[in-house]
Amino acid sequence: MKKIVMVLKKKDMKDYLRLSTKVLNLNKVLAIFGPLLTSLAALGSGFLDSVNASWPVMLGVISGALASVVNTLQHGGQVGMVFELYKATLGFFKLMEESIKLNIYEQDHGKRENGELFEIKVALQLGRSLSKLRQLATLFSSSSEDNDCEEFASKLF
Repeated sequence: MKKIVMVLKKKDMKDYLRLSTKVLNLNKVLAIFGPLLTSLAALGSGFLDSVNASWPVMLGVISGALASVVNTLQHGGQVGMVFELYKATLGFFKLMEESIKLNIYEQDHGKRENGELFEIKVALQLGRSLSKLRQLATLFSSSSEDNDCEEFASKLF
């Protein structure tokens, strides 16, 4: 179980933290550019009555089109919800890590969960069979010193 916690920390949690940071940065960029392009479109539409104002009008039309593309990407792609999914998954992995550590280091044997049942519970929560979970633990322990195991602990997310 300690090896499974190590895989969760080194692979799964690290990867989801990296992905959530990227999605958060993308959401910030889209949140800035959406209103910025919309305001440029509004400014460009103010020049519709002028006779020699083709560039500001063209800027307004292009900015309006780009603003709708940016807003569609942000809201239709639900970038904020993807960030929340990654954040919730990180919380799930942290909860699993804490429950495994709590069960392993419990001094009172009466309060501990049954070892085999606990292994099955962890395997089911990670979307693996018990044999695959044990193979992952042996694969992780037999890999190099840096523990460069290519497989993730979770098969669900």
